[in-house]
Amino acid sequence: MLFEILLQAWDALRRNPVRSALTMLGIVWGIASVTLLMAYGDGFRGVLVRGFDAFGKTAVIARGGQTSEQAGGERAGRRIQLEKEDLEAALAEGNYIKHASLEAMSRQPVEYNTQLANMAVRGVYPQFGEIRNEVASEGRWLNDDDIQQARRVVVFGSYVKKQMFGNRSATGETVRIAGVRFTVIGTMDPKMQLSNYFSPDDRSIFIPFTAAAQIWNTRYVPVIVFSPINPEFEQRAIQQFKNAVAKRQRFSPKDPRALNLFGREQFRPIIDGITIGLQTLLYFIGLLTLGIGGVGLMNIMLVAVQERTREIGLRLALGAKRRWVLTQFMAEALAITAFGGLIGIALSYLLAWWIGSLPMLGALFQDDSGRGDLVLQISPLTLAMSTVALFLVGLLSGMAPAIRASRMDPATALRWE
Repeated sequence: MLFEILLQAWDALRRNPVRSALTMLGIVWGIASVTLLMAYGDGFRGVLVRGFDAFGKTAVIARGGQTSEQAGGERAGRRIQLEKEDLEAALAEGNYIKHASLEAMSRQPVEYNTQLANMAVRGVYPQFGEIRNEVASEGRWLNDDDIQQARRVVVFGSYVKKQMFGNRSATGETVRIAGVRFTVIGTMDPKMQLSNYFSPDDRSIFIPFTAAAQIWNTRYVPVIVFSPINPEFEQRAIQQFKNAVAKRQRFSPKDPRALNLFGREQFRPIIDGITIGLQTLLYFIGLLTLGIGGVGLMNIMLVAVQERTREIGLRLALGAKRRWVLTQFMAEALAITAFGGLIGIALSYLLAWWIGSLPMLGALFQDDSGRGDLVLQISPLTLAMSTVALFLVGLLSGMAPAIRASRMDPATALRWE
């Protein structure tokens, strides 16, 4: 019976090929719009995530603050300054911290040949590179020997390297930082990072912390950076750090103002707040477009019901059950929806392949490599959501005409002119 209903639906569609094609066109455009707009939303989120990942996927930044509670016999309002001993205490406190580094920053005159500029010079440990996603594209990053021997070596961010050396290789060159000679051991590619502190990494140069201690006072550091053993243990690593520093400097670990820490969990609301709103808006626009196609389908099906009134009356008079009539018109509506949906999804894949990527962050960071482009890719989840939306639109669009046809009175339908 179902097979016969489907054959009858197919015959009905073939009798009016132009009308069926035009109706299908609305569905094609609607489902293609839904799919492509959702793919754009996913791509936008992907660009944002990559921008924040450039800062460091698991980086936690700790700054000293000011106590707001009395604890350990100490008064409230005491300034907390971070030291090397705080880092050592935190690492000894437990095993939730994987990598950690002190970071000292000072703006110092940097000289190369006749060029002189004030730059952000950051004294760090080798682990800083692992935490903050610092990778040398030419030469190398800092290592343990550089720290132990207080070597006067420097790694340049991409922007400052270009300002001082242009397109020439900087590795092996000698620069003066605060009058002290340093050898350039590496340079980095541009970083499209959407968050920073002190100064963007591209506009900074990095030297061993022990070498920095020879240029300026690094007893108190403005920042300690660390990463948890696993992203899911970020809060435990933060608590471990708080407990260790609080115990050493005698303040309450529950004091919210004694230390200022932010990590990946603080970035998540920013990413979600921006992308979820945009994705919802794009999905709504796509559904609206698909809904317009569904309205067109409903109108065409109502016209088809009116044209075939005598046929429906005859079938009902000969003993056809009302649910069979309902099923036939629903099958016609869903057939148009399915064919249109298949063409629309194929079209969306074709357009996504043809468009490929759209410029987004490249202009902001003066990078033409394409790493900051928004890539249109249709994910399985996008395809599944589009299919569900298509099915619901087809079901709702065909329901009213099908119900109207199944509820006709046979005698009235047979007298229809």
